[in-house]
Amino acid sequence: MSAIRALWTDWRSAADLDVVGLGECSLDQVCVVAELPVGGEKRSLLHYTAQPGGQVASAMLGCARLGLRAGYIGVVGLDPAAASVLAPLGRAGVELSGVRRVVGANTRTAVVLVRARDGERTVLAHRDPRLHLVTAQLEVSEIRRARVLQVDGSDPDASLWAARTAREAGIPVVLDADTLTPETERLLAVIDFPVVSREMAEELGGTGSPVDGLAKLAGWGARLAVVTCGSEGALARSGEQMLRSPCFDVDVQDTTGAGDAFHAGFIWGLLQGYGAERVLRVANAVAGLACTRLGAQAGLPRREEMLALVDRDEASSGARGSSGAAASPGREERRDEISGSKQ
Repeated sequence: MSAIRALWTDWRSAADLDVVGLGECSLDQVCVVAELPVGGEKRSLLHYTAQPGGQVASAMLGCARLGLRAGYIGVVGLDPAAASVLAPLGRAGVELSGVRRVVGANTRTAVVLVRARDGERTVLAHRDPRLHLVTAQLEVSEIRRARVLQVDGSDPDASLWAARTAREAGIPVVLDADTLTPETERLLAVIDFPVVSREMAEELGGTGSPVDGLAKLAGWGARLAVVTCGSEGALARSGEQMLRSPCFDVDVQDTTGAGDAFHAGFIWGLLQGYGAERVLRVANAVAGLACTRLGAQAGLPRREEMLALVDRDEASSGARGSSGAAASPGREERRDEISGSKQ
């Protein structure tokens, strides 16, 4: 066992918001199918629903449900879809003054195919080219009003500007990225906590190993670099230390938005002053619970639900241990290290 070392300690003394997120929102057309189709097939839908989503918007809603003061900066059209996307954020108390509305543009949409037997999903997204955050229209005060900033790669110039602005103010920056581009690589150099997909990490490392991708992220100066690995949980690296955090055993209905939920849990744990191991457990718990409902946002848990799952897991792990006692939340953390730094 090891004493907790908080991932971040130099918090700003005053801020209007706990977290602000800059990036994607979407209206998702969720289609449940028996099997994902192949070319030339015709299949019937088992279920259909239109639900709000988008990685950063969903993460901010997740933060709000966990009890954080959250704000969202993004772009929508002046269409009915925009109202549908923003409504759950507004109801949850997410601050929306940073939302830009583009006349004549259509709000981002996605068709999400969900396989019924295991919740695996395929996303087909469409974004109106007029929906762009223009850096010149952003205000420094929009970033500096929060204690944490989250960005994605949907508008890399705006995300890069926001990340640099946050860093200058001593605000930690969390990244959600699943695609490697030259713009993303520029952005990674100014991110404290990159949380990326396994596919991106494998490509980044150049060897097909997410561990090598983590090494590269750590080499760029990340305080903690994280790779989400679906049913295998998450891998992380801080300096030379490698960590593995398994997923929770839940009844998976839909994996859409699991990564968004992971980010919400990660940010919540970061703000509690937790160390890496417990931050990852919280993030995995939020992600797991989000998978128990259809759509990106319906399963996002309240703080009490998430903590109950973490506590049950700790009690179960403690009962299986040699001492028969569970670790006390907030006092000590379990370390599940990967042997060595290479695979």
